[in-house]
Amino acid sequence: MNTNHHFGILALAALSGLAACTRAPAPAEPAKAQEPMKQESTADEPGAPGHTPYANMPKIAPIGVRIGKHFDVPAGARGPEVDPAKGYRLQDLGNGLYMVTDNIYQSMFLVYDKGVVVVDTPPNYAANLPKAIAEVTDKPITHLIYSHAHKDHIGGTKALGGKPIIIAQEETARLLKRDNDPDRPLPTVTFKDKYTLEVGGKRLDLSYHGNAHLPGNIFISAPEQKVLMVIDVAFPGWMPWRRFAVAQDVLGSIAQLDEIAKLPWETLVGGHVARTGTHADVDMQVEFYKDLKQAAGQALSSTKPGEGVNPEDMKNPWAIYDDYIDRVVVQCVNTLTPKWSTRLAAYDVYIWDQCYSMEQTLRIE
Repeated sequence: MNTNHHFGILALAALSGLAACTRAPAPAEPAKAQEPMKQESTADEPGAPGHTPYANMPKIAPIGVRIGKHFDVPAGARGPEVDPAKGYRLQDLGNGLYMVTDNIYQSMFLVYDKGVVVVDTPPNYAANLPKAIAEVTDKPITHLIYSHAHKDHIGGTKALGGKPIIIAQEETARLLKRDNDPDRPLPTVTFKDKYTLEVGGKRLDLSYHGNAHLPGNIFISAPEQKVLMVIDVAFPGWMPWRRFAVAQDVLGSIAQLDEIAKLPWETLVGGHVARTGTHADVDMQVEFYKDLKQAAGQALSSTKPGEGVNPEDMKNPWAIYDDYIDRVVVQCVNTLTPKWSTRLAAYDVYIWDQCYSMEQTLRIE
């Protein structure tokens, strides 16, 4: 079922309520003695917002309603500032491994005796990647690892120049071949389950753990540095991007996060936000997903389809279930807000998305 329609219903209802609170009444015109006063109809017009809003509607504006001011970003979710003149920040992860970030996207590179291995090329700052590398070494870029196929993480590959060996999982190669995008050159080396890159005494272990965010999305481990890179699954200190970061398999994404929490790393590179992650960050996101799943499940089981629906719409199953799903999500948001609204940055931005996505996942998957 298309959730965009649900979002629109909520948005229109909220806008209708907002207009009713803020619109100044028009000056009353004197009634004409020869004509009786006409009483306005209270019946809802077909397709228009209902006069009665959903019960216990959260104060957090639903999707489609512009928010005047979002919640402040908690201090713990922030990272070091980026020099605007450079457009990126370089972070030493130890023994030749570095993270590059613009505090929105993140990539890595590993320096060895004869060259440099780059992991991901976000277009946001890909043109600056050679400059970032040049701060550390003048060695050439010899290898490039694709974390997965999404363009926002590897679409800046051409900015590296040269002809590095490109390594990716088989599913990533398949998707890139299908997409035929010149900004994402096809890999020259592919693997199915595991691949170890050893160059100049440095090592990166690549492994595939199945579909979650996207087929082909891999774990990249630097065991000597105790660094793990997994893109678009963990978001240190932040509410995940909408709909579980647009995960193709929501339950698979939750399972991979659980797996990440159990692995022996010390620093996590998640591909987004302003800082690297810790086990405490991952544990908090695991806890949030557990609460989200429970809240959506309880709302599904305690909400009945058809309650409060206009009797004239009872022969319209789409309308009945649209209303049902909206009420489930309202309850889900209300359940989570007291605990989580101040713990995760951008909670108010994407909580509606997460509740809709979890409701749909539990109901039909």
